[in-house]
Amino acid sequence: MPAKPTTGVSVLPPKKLRIDEIFLSLQGETSRAGLLTVFIRLTGCPLRCVWCDTDYAFTGGETCTLDEILAAQRAFGVSRVCVTGGEPLAQAGCLALLGALCDAGCDVSLETSGALDIAAVDPRVSRIVDLKPPGSGEVAKNRWQNIEHLRQSDELKFVIADRADYEWARAAIAEHGLAARCPILFSPVAGSLDPTTLAEWMIEDRVPARFQLQLHKQLWGSQRGK
Repeated sequence: MPAKPTTGVSVLPPKKLRIDEIFLSLQGETSRAGLLTVFIRLTGCPLRCVWCDTDYAFTGGETCTLDEILAAQRAFGVSRVCVTGGEPLAQAGCLALLGALCDAGCDVSLETSGALDIAAVDPRVSRIVDLKPPGSGEVAKNRWQNIEHLRQSDELKFVIADRADYEWARAAIAEHGLAARCPILFSPVAGSLDPTTLAEWMIEDRVPARFQLQLHKQLWGSQRGK
């Protein structure tokens, strides 16, 4: 019988995961933007960010073994892989999946909400970690202890909805010395903050961060599997 969908932490065995979709596209964000990437999207997330654009992954999906997931990835013939969600770390099997992908010679990145512990993630994985500003509605879920585990191969992302979020992010960078830990990304919330406005704020304040737009949305809108 298929495992029940999850919106929180998985109870599946560690060698099985609930998968929403696996597809080939261009990476739309981070320092890897524009590169061919296989995306493995896991089902379930314990957060409910106001601006979430992947709420379709909260439930559903199919239960797959590690071997089935690795076979699906290999079929695309692309070794760059992004494990995303939902919140992938909410499933117990995510750590085993990340390690298996690395063992297979893949260049692996993990997109995570920043609400769960990243310490046990395979060190070969580049972790893209969110810090949720107040506008997300989930600022209380930030796991600040994750900062101590960040490396230069990781990236820290702020999704900015308004001026208050922007000032909060700037304060967090200064208070925690984030610019010295890893690259920082600032993204405007689509439909809430004009990208040009955010860019001008960053220029004016000399913010030590990379401005980014979601390339995949510019190319394909909100189409799934892109």
